[in-house]
Amino acid sequence: MTASGLYAGLVSHARVKPRKHKLAYRVFMLLVDLDELPDLKLKTLGIGRFNLFGFDPKRFGDGSGRPLKAQIEATLAEAGIPAGGPVRMLAMPQILGRAFNPLTVYFCHAANGGLTAILYEVNNTYGERHSYLIPAPNAALVKQGCGKAFYVSPFMDMDLTYAFRILRPEERVLVAVDTSDADGLVLAASFSGERRELTDRELIRAWLTHPWMTLGVVAAIHIEALQIWLKGEKVRVRPKKPERFVTVAPAAKLAA
Repeated sequence: MTASGLYAGLVSHARVKPRKHKLAYRVFMLLVDLDELPDLKLKTLGIGRFNLFGFDPKRFGDGSGRPLKAQIEATLAEAGIPAGGPVRMLAMPQILGRAFNPLTVYFCHAANGGLTAILYEVNNTYGERHSYLIPAPNAALVKQGCGKAFYVSPFMDMDLTYAFRILRPEERVLVAVDTSDADGLVLAASFSGERRELTDRELIRAWLTHPWMTLGVVAAIHIEALQIWLKGEKVRVRPKKPERFVTVAPAAKLAA
């Protein structure tokens, strides 16, 4: 039994204003304990190499190839957040060498095993990446919040806030993100999934259920953008990306 696992479930997006739009599609994600990464010796999963499924650490973090856990622990140390325990990341795997993760979630623990922070790593379709680090209580259900600092959707303003609701990955996982402006909710997005063991059999089973998942995610993003544009929504100008790779949410930004 490993901490790493597979979660199959549903991604949903519901835009509530200024024009309503909904989208839902099925995906599966891997929960990878970075300490277990060298021992994930599955026939169908390539670590840093091509296979039916893949996990390439260079596609995450700062892209330098420096071990991901070392990167995250350095970020935690700089922010004064206890580290030394497991770091577990929830992300979609590469399929036949292709992958796009709009959001990767890292669960960061102290040496005693308690959750201390969650790191949200965001990719946009312009090839840019940014992360939000938020201290977290050691609880099964975590609620957090921060201001938007990184351009993602061309149809969303920058003066927005995020509210995260996270059910830590056990038998189920939930990652819900509500995006709001000064007048209330703009977009509600979530992934909800159920755990399976991370084995070749379960990976193949998931692939047969979602054979073109990675292409589907990218296609869904662009189709959704086209539909929103056809509804009359204006494209926002893309600002420069933040100077710092990680935005650390201050305590005042934490959701109650």
